[in-house]
Amino acid sequence: MESQQQSSDPSSHNPDSVAALHRQLASYGLELPSDQMELLDKYRDLLWNWNQQLNLTRHTTLEKFVGRDVVDSLQIGKLLQQRERVLDIGTGGGVPGLILAICRPDLQVSVCESTQKKARAVQAMVQELGLAVHVYACRAEEVLELQTFDTLTARGVAAMAKILAWLEPYWGAFDRLLLVKGQRWVDERGEARHRGLLRKLQLRKTSTYPTPETNAESVILSIQEKPTALDD
Repeated sequence: MESQQQSSDPSSHNPDSVAALHRQLASYGLELPSDQMELLDKYRDLLWNWNQQLNLTRHTTLEKFVGRDVVDSLQIGKLLQQRERVLDIGTGGGVPGLILAICRPDLQVSVCESTQKKARAVQAMVQELGLAVHVYACRAEEVLELQTFDTLTARGVAAMAKILAWLEPYWGAFDRLLLVKGQRWVDERGEARHRGLLRKLQLRKTSTYPTPETNAESVILSIQEKPTALDD
């Protein structure tokens, strides 16, 4: 996949922006090693530059980048074991996939994005950042036909019922799905149950944390197949 990146050169990155990122992370009680901090800021810079050409993110302030993108990604990272094989489905501009690859370099991260222009942008960012991330320019179902993973992640891709319907034939290719959801997750769970999509699955709320600038909360839901003995 060819790189068509037209953003500023990350090698000439402004150290003041790294310091600003450090302060913003600290305001959320977060701290990262200096090398990860610099790489994360390079990613933010690339993402925002690409966003001038493509609709990759609405989080175009440092507070939203940290409070939403980084916080969500680090919350997912807490749930992942060492060296897990992770596929971020519908990665968009690379969240949480690229942030996981930066902050958890032990993971084997892949991302997929079916919109070709977005996939090319993500591939270009991966190359600029020197990340060992495989970018699939296709739907998750096509990837799961060929590869297996420990965990799938998804944020802002679609309603729970739609995602579960897409993935229903492919549970043999991965162990669990981690979904980042907002306050409507209970309604989405109800719809999925009504459609019978959770009959053979078990769903647990594994993380709850406040959504910045609102009174709402974000959750991470872990969904996996029920043990055979518990199937309906």
